[in-house]
Amino acid sequence: MRFLIECTYVYEHPQDNSGIQRVVRNIIRELGAQQPEVECVPVMMHGGQLYRVLSLAPLAVDRSATRRQALIVKLDHVRNRYWWWHSRLERLWPFGRSATARRLLYWPCKLVSLAISLPLRGLVWLNRNAQPAPLRAIPLQAQPGDQLVLLDSSWHADIFPLAEKLKGQGLGIVSVIYDLIPLTHPQFCDAGLVKVFDSWFDWIAKTADGFMAISKTISEQVDAEVQRRLGPVAAAKRWHGHFHLGSELDLLRDEARLNPDLQRMFRDPAPVYLMVSTIEPRKNHAYLLDAFERLWAQGSNARLCIIGKIGWKCEALVERIKQHPQWGKRLFMFNRINDKGLEYAYANARALVFPSYVEGFGLPLVEAMQRGLPAMASDIPVFREIGGEFMAYFDLADPQSLADRVLQFESTGSFPAPRPVTDWQWIGWREASQQLISGTLNGLRNNQQVSHSHADRP
Repeated sequence: MRFLIECTYVYEHPQDNSGIQRVVRNIIRELGAQQPEVECVPVMMHGGQLYRVLSLAPLAVDRSATRRQALIVKLDHVRNRYWWWHSRLERLWPFGRSATARRLLYWPCKLVSLAISLPLRGLVWLNRNAQPAPLRAIPLQAQPGDQLVLLDSSWHADIFPLAEKLKGQGLGIVSVIYDLIPLTHPQFCDAGLVKVFDSWFDWIAKTADGFMAISKTISEQVDAEVQRRLGPVAAAKRWHGHFHLGSELDLLRDEARLNPDLQRMFRDPAPVYLMVSTIEPRKNHAYLLDAFERLWAQGSNARLCIIGKIGWKCEALVERIKQHPQWGKRLFMFNRINDKGLEYAYANARALVFPSYVEGFGLPLVEAMQRGLPAMASDIPVFREIGGEFMAYFDLADPQSLADRVLQFESTGSFPAPRPVTDWQWIGWREASQQLISGTLNGLRNNQQVSHSHADRP
């Protein structure tokens, strides 16, 4: 049996380093250490064709590569950046509030983009017989009985026709689910994403044979949502499992530069409370500001450091941070920190504070606690699953509850959790990869047994 582990988005966007991309890279890296009974093959889907991935990381175009291939790579990068900036502009006033304004913006931008897209299309046509990228992927022939494991973020990718074709050829489909936030909490997501994700889940519920979620909490949500959409009879034919994520920072490089402003901040002996996350409404950074403003009003010297790229629907929050009276004194924000800087912050902070409304897992909590940094987090089920008695929890309805825990920690020196973080243990990415593969195998076997028992009934 072969598991074809799909990693299309990370293959095409190797520099992205958010949660899902980090998971995909690390799982793919550890596939060689899996059970001998199953061959794990990283694959990407491109132009209706399946490819075996030889390298997720970009490879330099060597001297033998043609000028045409090098120009395709450069123009493709320019096109992606152009439309990324367009999407950022669309969120600003007045475009974010008016479909008419967005249309008026789109067509001039589309016209300007022809200066990039027309040469790119011409080069791609001339180079149509070449591989998607030199030496990084080669065509792969799928075989009946293979299992296509959709590990990457496939809801925005054009992979549906190929996946359905492969299923028709006898392949199984397994979907990895990170969360159902666009369905359960659409108020925290872009309206376009909510629509796309809803359509994708409708498709995946009907197409997949089984699901592997990244926590038991999410697995239970997936089971309930599949039953709601398909009904109990059809839903019973799908199996469900879950695995947990590792914690190593895979892009940690000795030669990487450490941000001097970050180092300067930590030279001050006053304690630093760290928040690591993309800045977006779901992560609830405003709650942190409310809690720490109460601390500062009481004379606390505790400092708040926010690390994470700027996301969506956060313009007012970012402005509040940068205009805050404590900005640069007891309030700091870093939007471009590499893994070396993140490791440095984990090693020097007093504690992690994580007030998310909803999460599929909460990877920074594991990263911090695995390094001995205690964590305070919102009291939601998935955080209880991860942290148990080793984490301190606060009430999202009351910022004073977080302020009280910080005050208690600072005044007593004892972290307000029932058990010390030094006794907490977690898995690495190798074990996470093993859990994914073994859980998928168990799901397939159990599903086959159920199918056989149903077939044997008179």
